[in-house]
Amino acid sequence: MTKAHIWLRAETKPHEQRTALSPQGAKTLVDAGFKVSVECSSQNIFDQALYRQVNAEIVEQGSWINAPKDAIVLGLKELPEDDFPLIHQHIYFAHAYKEQAGWQDLLSRFKRGGGELYDLEYLVDEQQRRVAAFGYWAGFAGAALSVLAWANQQQGMTPPLADIHSYQDKEQLLTVLKQAISQVDTQPQLLVIGAKGRSGSGAVDLAKALSLDVLEWDLAETKKGGPFVEITQADIFVNCVLVNQDLPPFITKELLKQPERKLSVIVDVSCDPYGSYNPLPIYQQCTTFKTPCLRLDESNILDLIAIDHLPSLLPKESSEDYGEQLVKHLLTLDDKSQGVWPAALALFKRKINEI
Repeated sequence: MTKAHIWLRAETKPHEQRTALSPQGAKTLVDAGFKVSVECSSQNIFDQALYRQVNAEIVEQGSWINAPKDAIVLGLKELPEDDFPLIHQHIYFAHAYKEQAGWQDLLSRFKRGGGELYDLEYLVDEQQRRVAAFGYWAGFAGAALSVLAWANQQQGMTPPLADIHSYQDKEQLLTVLKQAISQVDTQPQLLVIGAKGRSGSGAVDLAKALSLDVLEWDLAETKKGGPFVEITQADIFVNCVLVNQDLPPFITKELLKQPERKLSVIVDVSCDPYGSYNPLPIYQQCTTFKTPCLRLDESNILDLIAIDHLPSLLPKESSEDYGEQLVKHLLTLDDKSQGVWPAALALFKRKINEI
């Protein structure tokens, strides 16, 4: 049987350096007999020469539009805005199944072109758990930014973070953090909720890499129900729990007003201010790399970080990790009647029938 042709398209979302397929992932596919085409990209954290070295075909940026019809177009973030019919099979985070802005326009393009969408968010195992996720690096990056914000607060910087950028690798980031902490006489204590999950383990590992005191909370510590006054007594609170049921909030505006509050930085890694079950009902919108911090209290300083693409801070490690998880399933693309593919396709078909 002829192996599938996988076409890695260049990301076009501003500042997005991550990729769904690292050079190592491309090598795995090529060695297994797949044809791999990789678009030139000025944003990809990996140089195209690394893909060429593993015998991937290098093609022009944006040329997926004219790729052979049987090519499977792989990406990470949304397609460039346009209106032409989509004829290919696509694998990427489309953000089109929860009636997000433009969802009908996008799905109608697939419907008109006869193409198919295998949304990365919905590639799940039998337990409905995503088979590939960026969670670990979201937690690691979120905790890193919280420590940097805390250290800068101690130095009187306002805002404590501004116009942040991605780092070449985690060692560069850790060097920056160690330097920032060394300028302060004390060290922060972190409290991580969801410490045993993907994101939480990343946050805990960041704290341990810096030899910082970290309180690791999970189900046992939160089963009594919030709000939790203990959060206010840590220097930094890292939320790594995405709540999908009606529970008491972890923290409230009233609790944060207590004069004895020690807490000065909150990072909401889960970042769900628009959801019905947000456990941190203290803010209404996400922050950004350009404006990372939202000042919640000026008199007793308190800043909040709620960035919805935290793994972009470390595009190399997050891409390598994600790609390693995903490539196991890309290797099964020759038979999409098995594995993660049938359910993803069935969901797509249900959704296009809703428009």
